[in-house]
Amino acid sequence: MKIVQLANFYSPTSGGLRTVVDTLGRGYVESGHERVLVVPGQHRARTHTDSGLVITLPGVPVSGGYRVMPRSAAVLRELDDLGDDVSVEVSDKTTLLAVGDWARERGLRTVLLSHERLDRWIEARIPRLWRSAGRLLKPLVRGWNKGLVNRFDTVVVTSAYAELEFEGLSLPLRRIPLGVDLDTFRPAETEPSEVARLVYAGRLSHEKNPRAVVAAVNELVADGVAVRLDVYGDGPEHPALRRLARGLPVEFHGHVSDRASLARALSTADVAFAPSVAETFGLSILEAMACGTPVVTSVTGGAPELLAPGAGVAVAATPAGLAAGVREVLSWPASYRRAAARARAEQFPWSATINAMLDVHTA
Repeated sequence: MKIVQLANFYSPTSGGLRTVVDTLGRGYVESGHERVLVVPGQHRARTHTDSGLVITLPGVPVSGGYRVMPRSAAVLRELDDLGDDVSVEVSDKTTLLAVGDWARERGLRTVLLSHERLDRWIEARIPRLWRSAGRLLKPLVRGWNKGLVNRFDTVVVTSAYAELEFEGLSLPLRRIPLGVDLDTFRPAETEPSEVARLVYAGRLSHEKNPRAVVAAVNELVADGVAVRLDVYGDGPEHPALRRLARGLPVEFHGHVSDRASLARALSTADVAFAPSVAETFGLSILEAMACGTPVVTSVTGGAPELLAPGAGVAVAATPAGLAAGVREVLSWPASYRRAAARARAEQFPWSATINAMLDVHTA
């Protein structure tokens, strides 16, 4: 079978979405299927890789350095050339919805992989609009979701929190948690330190809430707690965060594309931050826990579903809340929290996610 993956907001610096799409794609190929990936870029191109054919179509730049394929016609022309034994996986809720209608007309199977909740996406990126017009936007979002799910055979969500977006809608829904590379992300021997080593790894954008992390460090320092924060990632909030961090024990390392290097950085930390208030899942949480590093995350969103006793805490994602979470985690014996974090991550191997997705595609 040929599995065609389509994704907007896919770029060299993409975080979770790219990891998910690429890991699933490699899994499909290793399971004996043919894989085609269609993503936006600067120019049209076709590239043959070990993980299948990659088709790049001209995309329109949007915020954060991402691109979106604006016209479905160009996408559909490419799909017309791929034959009939095809299952289509769409990781988008914007310009690629016409693919569902195209596939249905041809009797092909379609899967919508829902990476984000649309209501929380709008609230996080356009908070003023949501505050002023949220009452009007909610029924519009509901109508949009109802329309998009009717175009696909199956909608896949990654958490109970993500599933709430489609509550009450009649549709074939599957909850399939994502996974973590347990070989790359693994514990390492660390030397004891009198300074608590904190880490944030993720996109530096408003919806990820990194300002609260820097402010939490400020609170800890003011209270006499010896800490150091290492920040791995880049994004539009980077300049503002550097200004907020002046005079604080904070070091910015930029975007780290090498997964092994990121894993080494996570494994040497005592506590990892995952402060986004609206994540539907939280790959960064799994990656930190797989390295034996417990996580302080937001009490809202899908992140609390990933935690287990000793593996971290879910708190109010405010400076005071995050600082209190760090103090609580540091109060636990290091051997206990590291073992608990790793044990929880081991419950989420990528193989389980890939097998579940293949069940959806071959149903």
